Amino acid sequence: MRVFQIEGDWGLDNLKLSDRPEPRPGPGEVVIAMRMASINARDLIVPQRGYGQATGELPLIPVSDGVGEVVELGDGVTRVAVGDRVCPTYFQNWTSGQPSPERLASALGGPLDGVMADRVCLSEQGVVRVPDYLSDAEAATLPCAALTAWSAVVTHGRIRAGDKVLIQGTGGVALFALAFAKIQGAHVTVISSSDERLQRVRSMGAHETINYSETENWARASRAITADRGGYDNIIELGGAKTLPLSLRAVRPGGTLSMIGVLSGINMEASLGLIVARQVRLQGVTVGHRDGFEAMLAAMAQHEVRPIIGKTFTFEQLKAALDHQHAGGYFGKTVIQF
Repeated sequence: MRVFQIEGDWGLDNLKLSDRPEPRPGPGEVVIAMRMASINARDLIVPQRGYGQATGELPLIPVSDGVGEVVELGDGVTRVAVGDRVCPTYFQNWTSGQPSPERLASALGGPLDGVMADRVCLSEQGVVRVPDYLSDAEAATLPCAALTAWSAVVTHGRIRAGDKVLIQGTGGVALFALAFAKIQGAHVTVISSSDERLQRVRSMGAHETINYSETENWARASRAITADRGGYDNIIELGGAKTLPLSLRAVRPGGTLSMIGVLSGINMEASLGLIVARQVRLQGVTVGHRDGFEAMLAAMAQHEVRPIIGKTFTFEQLKAALDHQHAGGYFGKTVIQF
């Protein structure tokens, strides 16, 4: 079967189209014929071994997110049946409860082999059925970006009706966070450097928008929006080093900063006094567990939430898809058709 794998040495130049034998399921395992995959920012980092030893060993099949059809069952499988359409979970060993080193070390696409293969073999505990209303492309976007947003907004953020939420940017996680915050009944502000993308998120239900390239101090500009409570209840923090100081000024006393992304840098230079004096909760978010995934799918089906799809590439065009992701400026998830 076809696979893409990083082989010989790390780096995108060593990402090769190759062959491996088709997998056979052992007890409790399922074989999935993959249909679609989607690209996350992480898929640009893993080939460069940006996560160090946590990236895994070579050869490594990249990419964590996708959807496919169950085509073969091992002995004792009861969670799914042949013909079911399923997504692999991002963390294969994290079904519920709190994170642990073992659970966090079970991510697909590094350190475990990912989904860029015609067929993948996984534990039945590491897959979830997806709702019929979602297309393959839509379903493929869910395991990492959607669940990260759900964990930030619902699982950890506990957003309630009437809360005010600020979302940084219009990338994959940000668009899911907008959809989930709207489900919860929140008032949502989105910041971006593009008026065109801000217009699109307004059409998706954002109540307020701020162009941070025109209004550099967006924390000050947002004060009128949150004057009734002294800041946002939750800020979906995707920028990292450059945005965190402003986020600390825009969040309300007792509010939450949901730390997800580090797009502008990983080294924090911010006033710790603001965190302590205003009793701000700094909540790191790393995707989530299978129970959260299934809860998210139930909510999406109830409200018929549809992911935003950007450009589609073929299996053989994986490198072009990664280049497209790296270039930025797109709107919606980049997907790969098998």
